[in-house]
Amino acid sequence: MADTATGPAIGLGTPAPVADATGISKRFGATVALRDARIAVAPGEAHALVGRNGAGKSTLVSILTGLQQPDTGTLRFSGAPAPAVGDIDAWRSRVACVYQHSTIIGELTVAENLFLNRQSAGAVQPIRWKQLRQRAAELLGEYGVAVDPAARARDLTVEQRQFVEIARALSFGARFIILDEPTAKLDARGINRLFEKLRDLQRQGVAFLFISHHLQEVYDLCTTVTVYRDAAHILTAPVAELGHRALVEAMTGESASTVTASVGGSVASRSDGTELLAIDGLTLPGVCEDISLSVRSGEVVGLAGATASGNVQVGETIAGLHRAKDGRITVGGRTVRTGSVPSALAVGVGLVPEDRHLQGLVTNRSVAENATLTVTGQLGPFGTVLPARTKAFAGRMIRDLDIKTPGAATPVSALSGGNQQKVVVARALATDPHVLVAIRPTNGVDVKSKEFLLGRIRQVADGGKAALIVSDELDDLKVCDRVVVMFHGRVVAEFDRGWKDEVVVAAIEGVSGGTAPAPASPASAVPASTGADEHGR
Repeated sequence: MADTATGPAIGLGTPAPVADATGISKRFGATVALRDARIAVAPGEAHALVGRNGAGKSTLVSILTGLQQPDTGTLRFSGAPAPAVGDIDAWRSRVACVYQHSTIIGELTVAENLFLNRQSAGAVQPIRWKQLRQRAAELLGEYGVAVDPAARARDLTVEQRQFVEIARALSFGARFIILDEPTAKLDARGINRLFEKLRDLQRQGVAFLFISHHLQEVYDLCTTVTVYRDAAHILTAPVAELGHRALVEAMTGESASTVTASVGGSVASRSDGTELLAIDGLTLPGVCEDISLSVRSGEVVGLAGATASGNVQVGETIAGLHRAKDGRITVGGRTVRTGSVPSALAVGVGLVPEDRHLQGLVTNRSVAENATLTVTGQLGPFGTVLPARTKAFAGRMIRDLDIKTPGAATPVSALSGGNQQKVVVARALATDPHVLVAIRPTNGVDVKSKEFLLGRIRQVADGGKAALIVSDELDDLKVCDRVVVMFHGRVVAEFDRGWKDEVVVAAIEGVSGGTAPAPASPASAVPASTGADEHGR
């Protein structure tokens, strides 16, 4: 496997890379964020950048987009030196980034978002709204984005917002776009549509740097992959020449068998435990109808489904975030008053929310403050919070969850994504819940952090409690004793351990031999799997 670290050779008639970074180093105080790093992206190429959290990917993106200046190294776009830091228009014409967290402003229309700060020809000229919408329609049409320019951005799907962001980036003239975890909130159909759109844009000469923790997507979309580890470039190679195991080894520095060995958990049946979570006839208007489910002590149950299935809302309802129209939820025999977070906490529900940034963290507060938000009553008498108790409590949680942080007082925003997620899990576990509800718990985290977090959820069940993993990620579901599948608001199948990837994916996608899966498909009807097959979405 030849290393192509410096990108494609530039010879007679060969265009220069759209982005070429060499010898890039960056320090933040004592922390080495990048060390002699490099990457080159060819015109029209889909180039993957992968690595564990903390590998240096985010720092490289900040340098490629002009937000940070490297301490050493050179950066060129299409053979020309990078613009001066602060020359926003020049940077926008060369590179754009579509982040995992949308920068689209929900209260504005699509047209207003596309031409934000460019609505009129001059600063003193009035905005001509009809012309603005016409310009937006032409731009969207040029790139095949089927979105109404007059629609409010808040009413768009995640997938549509991403297409609008890509169109906005291209409107500045950029032919190089960085995609940071673009599939994190998309179901399989949305991912397929996104990839089709990206391939169309590639044919128009647009190049992409694709950053993802879902390695199968690298094989589905990209032709070249670059791996970073411990702030340094490890390898660049054609995707077709790099097997899954070799890629994981490059990312982790360990053999693939070591990385995945403990994820599977115990295979023993848990059906004889005490029922800790019971959902009976749960109905949420416009979301789901007549959902029934139980989880026993010692069990990890997966609640699988695509974005529109309603599985996430069911998980959030258990934690008190939504009010049900009908049905009953009990934890340890005690009724949860739906729509009441205090009621859910009181009966023993712990929640790992879907989006750690919007729902899980107060990013400008410390690790200790975030980790102890649910247990402030234990941190001092009469409603007070004693710093010494907070520090001691947080210290135990940092050790228990192996959170990599300089200290408990460190702002949580300074941690890598995987360690931020550990803080969210730590807070959910701080109350010693009877039932842990984890919604897409490994979203946007690296292979090693994924293994650790899933192992920690397994420990909750092994300690006599219960866990519900709400996810469509097959790796998340493989730690479960049972997997219940929802499709369009109903339970359509249930699988015991030993399921095959393609059977569960078919149920999630609403197809089984070309038809929707029958309700409550018995687990015994599912052929046993060796568990060794590699899978995609």
